[in-house]
Amino acid sequence: MIRIVPAIDIIGGRCVRLSQGDYNRSTFYSAKPQEMAERFFASGLTRVHAVDLDGAKSGFPVNLETLKELASVPGTEIEWGGGIKTRGDVDAVLEAGASRVVLGTMAVKDPNLFKSLLREYGPDKIVLGADVRGTKVAVSGWTETSGAEITSLLDSFLPVLSEVIVTDISKDGMLTGPDPNFYKSLMDRFPGVGITASGGVGDVRDIKALEDVGVPAVIVGKALYEGRIKLEDIAYGG
Repeated sequence: MIRIVPAIDIIGGRCVRLSQGDYNRSTFYSAKPQEMAERFFASGLTRVHAVDLDGAKSGFPVNLETLKELASVPGTEIEWGGGIKTRGDVDAVLEAGASRVVLGTMAVKDPNLFKSLLREYGPDKIVLGADVRGTKVAVSGWTETSGAEITSLLDSFLPVLSEVIVTDISKDGMLTGPDPNFYKSLMDRFPGVGITASGGVGDVRDIKALEDVGVPAVIVGKALYEGRIKLEDIAYGG
Protein backbone atom coordinates (compact mmCIF):
# COMPACT_ATOMS: atom_id res chain seq x y z
CA MET A 1 0.00 0.00 0.00
CA ILE A 2 1.36 3.40 -0.98
CA ARG A 3 2.26 5.72 1.88
CA ILE A 4 0.66 9.16 1.67
CA VAL A 5 2.67 12.06 3.06
CA PRO A 6 0.86 15.42 3.32
CA ALA A 7 2.90 18.53 2.55
CA ILE A 8 3.21 21.81 4.37
CA ASP A 9 5.14 24.50 2.49
CA ILE A 10 5.98 27.54 4.56
CA ILE A 11 6.64 31.21 3.86
CA GLY A 12 6.68 33.63 6.77
CA GLY A 13 5.33 30.97 9.09
CA ARG A 14 2.24 30.50 6.89
CA CYS A 15 1.03 27.64 4.72
CA VAL A 16 1.55 28.32 1.03
CA ARG A 17 1.62 26.44 -2.24
CA LEU A 18 3.60 27.47 -5.30
CA SER A 19 2.83 26.70 -8.92
CA GLN A 20 5.75 25.06 -10.76
CA GLY A 21 8.14 26.34 -8.09
CA ASP A 22 7.45 30.00 -8.92
CA TYR A 23 7.53 32.23 -5.84
CA ASN A 24 5.53 34.82 -7.79
CA ARG A 25 2.70 32.31 -8.23
CA SER A 26 1.95 31.50 -4.62
CA THR A 27 -1.32 30.81 -2.83
CA PHE A 28 -1.51 31.39 0.92
CA TYR A 29 -3.94 29.47 3.13
CA SER A 30 -5.57 30.54 6.36
CA ALA A 31 -4.77 27.41 8.35
CA LYS A 32 -1.58 27.57 10.41
CA PRO A 33 1.08 24.88 9.84
CA GLN A 34 0.59 23.42 13.31
CA GLU A 35 -3.17 23.23 12.78
CA MET A 36 -2.63 21.35 9.52
CA ALA A 37 -0.24 18.92 11.19
CA GLU A 38 -2.82 18.25 13.91
CA ARG A 39 -5.48 17.57 11.27
CA PHE A 40 -3.20 15.23 9.39
CA PHE A 41 -2.25 13.29 12.51
CA ALA A 42 -5.89 13.04 13.60
CA SER A 43 -6.58 11.37 10.24
CA GLY A 44 -3.82 8.83 10.76
CA LEU A 45 -1.19 10.48 8.54
CA THR A 46 1.81 10.39 10.82
CA ARG A 47 4.54 11.79 8.55
CA VAL A 48 4.50 15.39 7.32
CA HIS A 49 6.71 16.75 4.55
CA ALA A 50 7.50 20.37 5.42
CA VAL A 51 9.49 22.78 3.27
CA ASP A 52 10.95 26.05 4.48
CA LEU A 53 10.54 28.05 1.26
CA ASP A 54 12.06 31.14 2.84
CA GLY A 55 15.07 29.02 3.75
CA ALA A 56 15.29 27.49 0.29
CA LYS A 57 15.43 30.94 -1.27
CA SER A 58 17.75 32.46 1.36
CA GLY A 59 20.18 29.57 1.55
CA PHE A 60 19.83 28.89 5.28
CA PRO A 61 17.01 27.68 7.57
CA VAL A 62 14.55 30.49 8.37
CA ASN A 63 11.36 29.01 9.82
CA LEU A 64 12.81 26.97 12.67
CA GLU A 65 10.24 28.32 15.14
CA THR A 66 7.52 26.92 12.88
CA LEU A 67 9.37 23.61 12.82
CA LYS A 68 9.34 23.55 16.62
CA GLU A 69 5.56 24.11 16.56
CA LEU A 70 5.08 21.28 14.06
CA ALA A 71 7.31 18.96 16.07
CA SER A 72 5.22 19.66 19.17
CA VAL A 73 2.29 17.75 17.66
CA PRO A 74 2.50 14.39 19.50
CA GLY A 75 3.24 11.39 17.33
CA THR A 76 4.01 13.37 14.19
CA GLU A 77 7.18 12.72 12.22
CA ILE A 78 8.40 15.86 10.46
CA GLU A 79 10.68 15.63 7.44
CA TRP A 80 12.06 19.11 6.84
CA GLY A 81 13.87 20.70 3.93
CA GLY A 82 14.82 24.11 2.60
CA GLY A 83 18.09 26.01 2.73
CA ILE A 84 20.05 23.37 4.62
CA LYS A 85 23.60 23.63 3.31
CA THR A 86 25.95 22.95 6.23
CA ARG A 87 26.45 20.43 9.00
CA GLY A 88 25.43 23.16 11.43
CA ASP A 89 22.16 23.64 9.53
CA VAL A 90 21.46 19.91 9.78
CA ASP A 91 22.11 19.95 13.51
CA ALA A 92 19.88 23.02 13.98
CA VAL A 93 17.00 21.39 12.11
CA LEU A 94 17.31 18.16 14.08
CA GLU A 95 17.51 20.07 17.36
CA ALA A 96 14.37 22.00 16.41
CA GLY A 97 12.51 18.69 16.22
CA ALA A 98 12.75 17.32 12.69
CA SER A 99 12.78 13.54 12.42
CA ARG A 100 14.28 13.58 8.93
CA VAL A 101 16.29 16.19 7.06
CA VAL A 102 15.76 16.56 3.31
CA LEU A 103 18.88 17.74 1.46
CA GLY A 104 18.87 18.78 -2.18
CA THR A 105 21.15 21.68 -3.06
CA MET A 106 23.90 20.30 -0.81
CA ALA A 107 23.80 16.97 -2.62
CA VAL A 108 24.48 18.71 -5.94
CA LYS A 109 26.92 21.41 -4.84
CA ASP A 110 28.73 19.65 -1.99
CA PRO A 111 28.28 15.91 -2.63
CA ASN A 112 31.14 14.90 -0.33
CA LEU A 113 29.46 16.62 2.62
CA PHE A 114 26.15 14.98 1.73
CA LYS A 115 27.77 11.54 1.65
CA SER A 116 29.49 12.22 4.95
CA LEU A 117 26.22 13.25 6.61
CA LEU A 118 24.37 10.31 5.11
CA ARG A 119 26.93 7.92 6.57
CA GLU A 120 27.11 9.74 9.92
CA TYR A 121 23.41 10.22 10.62
CA GLY A 122 22.10 7.30 8.57
CA PRO A 123 19.33 7.03 5.98
CA ASP A 124 16.66 7.25 8.67
CA LYS A 125 17.70 10.86 9.31
CA ILE A 126 19.10 12.12 5.98
CA VAL A 127 16.98 11.97 2.82
CA LEU A 128 17.92 13.11 -0.67
CA GLY A 129 15.52 15.58 -2.22
CA ALA A 130 15.82 15.76 -6.02
CA ASP A 131 13.73 18.45 -7.68
CA VAL A 132 13.72 18.03 -11.44
CA ARG A 133 12.85 20.00 -14.54
CA GLY A 134 12.72 17.41 -17.27
CA THR A 135 15.69 15.26 -16.30
CA LYS A 136 17.83 18.07 -14.81
CA VAL A 137 18.04 18.70 -11.08
CA ALA A 138 17.13 22.18 -9.82
CA VAL A 139 18.66 23.74 -6.72
CA SER A 140 18.41 26.82 -4.49
CA GLY A 141 14.66 26.71 -4.00
CA TRP A 142 14.11 25.74 -7.63
CA THR A 143 15.53 29.09 -8.75
CA GLU A 144 18.54 27.50 -10.47
CA THR A 145 18.75 24.47 -12.75
CA SER A 146 22.01 22.58 -12.41
CA GLY A 147 23.64 20.50 -15.10
CA ALA A 148 23.15 17.34 -13.05
CA GLU A 149 20.97 14.58 -14.45
CA ILE A 150 18.67 12.88 -11.96
CA THR A 151 20.04 9.44 -12.83
CA SER A 152 23.65 10.55 -12.52
CA LEU A 153 22.89 12.16 -9.15
CA LEU A 154 21.38 8.97 -7.78
CA ASP A 155 24.21 6.88 -9.20
CA SER A 156 26.77 9.03 -7.43
CA PHE A 157 25.38 8.21 -3.99
CA LEU A 158 25.03 4.45 -4.36
CA PRO A 159 25.24 2.16 -2.47
CA VAL A 160 24.75 4.36 0.61
CA LEU A 161 21.58 6.04 -0.66
CA SER A 162 18.37 4.25 0.29
CA GLU A 163 15.66 6.87 -0.23
CA VAL A 164 14.97 9.89 -2.44
CA ILE A 165 12.08 12.32 -2.80
CA VAL A 166 11.70 13.20 -6.50
CA THR A 167 9.66 16.32 -7.26
CA ASP A 168 8.58 17.03 -10.83
CA ILE A 169 8.66 20.84 -10.79
CA SER A 170 6.73 21.17 -14.05
CA LYS A 171 3.75 19.50 -12.40
CA ASP A 172 4.10 20.78 -8.83
CA GLY A 173 1.04 22.72 -7.73
CA MET A 174 -0.66 22.26 -11.09
CA LEU A 175 -3.04 19.44 -10.05
CA THR A 176 -2.68 17.87 -13.51
CA GLY A 177 -1.43 14.48 -12.34
CA PRO A 178 2.08 13.03 -12.01
CA ASP A 179 3.72 10.84 -14.63
CA PRO A 180 3.74 7.29 -13.20
CA ASN A 181 6.02 6.07 -15.97
CA PHE A 182 8.71 8.57 -14.98
CA TYR A 183 8.80 7.20 -11.45
CA LYS A 184 8.61 3.61 -12.66
CA SER A 185 11.64 4.19 -14.87
CA LEU A 186 13.59 5.42 -11.85
CA MET A 187 12.47 2.46 -9.75
CA ASP A 188 13.49 0.05 -12.50
CA ARG A 189 16.95 1.61 -12.73
CA PHE A 190 17.42 1.97 -8.95
CA PRO A 191 15.62 -1.01 -7.40
CA GLY A 192 17.36 -0.57 -4.04
CA VAL A 193 16.26 3.04 -3.59
CA GLY A 194 12.85 3.90 -2.15
CA ILE A 195 11.33 6.63 -4.29
CA THR A 196 8.75 9.11 -3.04
CA ALA A 197 6.82 10.86 -5.81
CA SER A 198 6.03 14.53 -5.46
CA GLY A 199 4.30 17.05 -7.70
CA GLY A 200 1.03 17.22 -9.57
CA VAL A 201 -1.32 15.00 -7.56
CA GLY A 202 -4.81 16.33 -8.22
CA ASP A 203 -7.13 13.60 -6.99
CA VAL A 204 -7.20 10.08 -5.57
CA ARG A 205 -6.95 8.58 -9.05
CA ASP A 206 -3.47 10.04 -9.37
CA ILE A 207 -2.47 8.34 -6.14
CA LYS A 208 -3.89 5.05 -7.39
CA ALA A 209 -1.97 5.38 -10.66
CA LEU A 210 1.28 5.73 -8.74
CA GLU A 211 0.36 2.82 -6.49
CA ASP A 212 -0.37 0.66 -9.52
CA VAL A 213 3.22 1.00 -10.79
CA GLY A 214 4.64 0.29 -7.35
CA VAL A 215 5.64 3.74 -6.09
CA PRO A 216 6.07 3.28 -2.32
CA ALA A 217 5.16 6.81 -1.20
CA VAL A 218 3.63 10.03 -2.52
CA ILE A 219 3.57 13.59 -1.25
CA VAL A 220 0.21 15.35 -1.53
CA GLY A 221 -0.10 19.10 -1.12
CA LYS A 222 -2.29 21.51 -3.04
CA ALA A 223 -5.03 18.97 -3.73
CA LEU A 224 -5.60 18.72 0.02
CA TYR A 225 -5.67 22.46 0.55
CA GLU A 226 -8.01 22.99 -2.39
CA GLY A 227 -10.38 20.25 -1.21
CA ARG A 228 -9.89 18.07 -4.27
CA ILE A 229 -8.75 15.28 -1.95
CA LYS A 230 -10.44 14.79 1.41
CA LEU A 231 -8.49 13.55 4.39
CA GLU A 232 -11.01 10.78 4.92
CA ASP A 233 -10.25 9.53 1.42
CA ILE A 234 -6.55 9.01 2.10
CA ALA A 235 -6.31 8.38 5.84
CA TYR A 236 -5.64 4.69 5.13
CA GLY A 237 -2.28 5.67 3.67
CA GLY A 238 -0.67 6.99 6.87
